[in-house]
Amino acid sequence: MTRHDDRPALARRSFLALAGGAVFGLAACSPQTKFVAAPEPAGALPTGDPPPGTRLTVAVRTARLQLKPAGLEKELPFTVTEWPNLSAGPDIIQGFRAKSIDLATNAGIPPIQAEAIGVRAKIVGVQVRRYPLYTFATAPGSSVTRAEDFRGKKIGFSQGQAQGVVVLRALKEAGLKNSDVELVALPSTQFLTALQSEQVDVAPLGEPTLTKYLDQYAKDGARGVRTKVVDLLTVLWAPNEVLNDPAKAAAVRSFIPLWARGQVWAWENPDEWIDTYYVKDQGVSKEDGRRIVESLHKPQFPVSWDEALAWEQETADLMAEGGFVPEQKVAHLFDRRFEGLAAEAVAAEYREGS
Repeated sequence: MTRHDDRPALARRSFLALAGGAVFGLAACSPQTKFVAAPEPAGALPTGDPPPGTRLTVAVRTARLQLKPAGLEKELPFTVTEWPNLSAGPDIIQGFRAKSIDLATNAGIPPIQAEAIGVRAKIVGVQVRRYPLYTFATAPGSSVTRAEDFRGKKIGFSQGQAQGVVVLRALKEAGLKNSDVELVALPSTQFLTALQSEQVDVAPLGEPTLTKYLDQYAKDGARGVRTKVVDLLTVLWAPNEVLNDPAKAAAVRSFIPLWARGQVWAWENPDEWIDTYYVKDQGVSKEDGRRIVESLHKPQFPVSWDEALAWEQETADLMAEGGFVPEQKVAHLFDRRFEGLAAEAVAAEYREGS
């Protein structure tokens, strides 16, 4: 007889804590409290510009920094009331729940987590990356040099973010089970501190955070361990309430092409982008910014979302196998009324499946 322990429940509770579980705690104290899910968006997308006075709060920091120098800001047919400097999945989910964020960009995992806790939202834009975005940074003095060395180690794990899935995929590719390591539940914003204090042995870091960390701690034995794990999706997504509002849905539709074109501008104008983002916004040197940019690949936007949907389902299945979310079908997480809008807005070399 298989023994069932409480790991899945603990895993789900750790995510709720990261994603604003206090709201659920309040609900638990009041049996009458019910969360009413917004209806599924339906019908044809509105055509033309949104009506005057339409306003969105947009948590897409790179777009904020790209649109003006790219000459695209003047093409926004609505008012952006705020550009919150938030990117972590749990923060965005909390913002959606609080109705303080209308549109955001994340990896593929936050929509799965949002669905698991009853926050209804849809993917409206898709970008694909076919190269590793994260490197596993080690604590100073660690003996880890490859993924197989993760056995028995403490790994920073944020299951509500892309980094969490990268950890699970890396373990799987290294032939390890989740139980072969200690997954330390932390938001990714705490990975640096956890590495510095040796609270964890390893944590996945993206750029420019990885460069800043290694610049400071490589002399003490910290290193980057690279894997072949790819986090395929970057998505633009919005709550159902936003997409059910015709004016806001029209604003979202008009933003998607600008989002895609802004990323193309950054790729085609690396010197200006390095200065704008890496140096002035992220605080790395121009030389490090150039090295980071040279390691990247051109942005790609798929005409069809079939592969993205399959990848998202594989990710949801992996999370469910680990007991982090209930099993779910992800097809309804994609609002395919928006399919292809990003791809249509860019030149053929930035388009997949054309």
